[in-house]
Amino acid sequence: MQWRIEASWRERYSKTNQMYPSSMSEKLLEQIRKLESEVERLKAQLAEKEGLEPDSKVGETGDKEKNSGANEERKKRKKGGLGREFDFSAHPRRHVALRLAYLGWGYQGFAVQENTDNTVEARLFEALLKTKLIQDRPSSNYHRCGRTDKGVSAFSQVISIDLRSTQFGGGLGVVAPAQAGDRSKADTAELPYAKMLNRVLPLDIRVLDWSPVEAGFSARFDCKFRTYRYYFPHGSLDVELMDKAAKRFEGTHDFRNLCKMDVGNGVLQFERTILSASVQQSLPCKSPSTDPYDLFVFEIKGLAFLYHQVRCMMAVLLLIGQKLEPPELIDQLLDVENNPRKPQYSMAVDYPLVLYDCDFEGLRWQSEPEEVGHVLGTLQQHWTQAAVRTQVLHGMIQGLQSSDVSSSSPTCWLMEGSRQRNYRPLLQRPRCESLESRIEHFVKRGRLEREEGNNGEGPLHRGKRSKHQHSPSNLPSTFSSSSSDPHSQTSNDVV
Repeated sequence: MQWRIEASWRERYSKTNQMYPSSMSEKLLEQIRKLESEVERLKAQLAEKEGLEPDSKVGETGDKEKNSGANEERKKRKKGGLGREFDFSAHPRRHVALRLAYLGWGYQGFAVQENTDNTVEARLFEALLKTKLIQDRPSSNYHRCGRTDKGVSAFSQVISIDLRSTQFGGGLGVVAPAQAGDRSKADTAELPYAKMLNRVLPLDIRVLDWSPVEAGFSARFDCKFRTYRYYFPHGSLDVELMDKAAKRFEGTHDFRNLCKMDVGNGVLQFERTILSASVQQSLPCKSPSTDPYDLFVFEIKGLAFLYHQVRCMMAVLLLIGQKLEPPELIDQLLDVENNPRKPQYSMAVDYPLVLYDCDFEGLRWQSEPEEVGHVLGTLQQHWTQAAVRTQVLHGMIQGLQSSDVSSSSPTCWLMEGSRQRNYRPLLQRPRCESLESRIEHFVKRGRLEREEGNNGEGPLHRGKRSKHQHSPSNLPSTFSSSSSDPHSQTSNDVV
């Protein structure tokens, strides 16, 4: 190698000799020889360190291949998250509330399920892990305000969780690491939680804002009330009659005939308190709506809700709006002494239902104007697509309607199942099993266990075979059949 370098430089030397004095050329050549000698010495040291022969020529090709392979390996490890583990113990943790909005039409519900990963909660925890805001779910102190069912959306779902923080100096809900050192700066900005999560979440799931909370705060148990909205077209429905009928839901009642009894998961008490219920035009205007394509909304506010409760209530209101049932039907269904068994009827469909608000006291929601703008732009994009498609369909409907039936109203398509040719009144239909028979059914299957008392009866508890017993965010493992607390089943808020 050295003779090739010298030959090359001799050729250049001959050319240089023609341009510069010989004394200058000799000095330059002497410096080159010193540099070559230094290169050889360094190569010998490198070969000795790596256990190679000094004359080995690995430096020309092997070293390049080795370095290239090492770089590729580092890239793979970095891409697959196999690099140095993130040290969560070196960072503070902060208990916060996050407020979410999501379009649930493409998901199998909010809560994580065993038989599918296509849930909002699954996508949320993927984002939390990817951004290193949590180490894992079991240690995150996680609670959700409500569980929305398949196809149901939310504008104000709230969760509480422990997230990584920058607040070494402490603060509301902050737990500093054992060895914080001298990094405690009171003016350090908190991590931009909404921005971090929204960059990795799907576009139909958005974090709106966050709030610091006390360490003992629970999104499930500290919620004061929840508000749901169900949207529907005017059509030929008597919306004024529906509004008057909805008022009958208000107050504390036993709603076993207006929900799906989730006895297998320990829900044995069906009294719930409804604070308000109304049917109003979606976009308020001074004059009453006469356009059958105008949208209305059934809004209901309550302390807690049962499994599919709002969709069952909406189904009854739709029957009343079609004049198929009288408003008094609601009073009869709430009278569980005379009607202890639920009549068989279909629920309203899922996609018009929205968890619109979850109310908490004392929360200070924090948001960044730039991030709010991004979320608003995303929602406007969704709206633009939906509004244009709606207008395309409306134009097709108008084009097909002949002049003599142009005033006909759209049929109510918001009930599950097939339409009955001859309507049969609800109270004349076959009835579902009673609560007592369902309890006995699950006791025999081991999903519920009964503590024997002096009279052969006692409090019921969730059994060993309960399918949700290992889920940290589901109901407590023990329920008493005499419980009267309306919040005791809030995580069964699947509507």
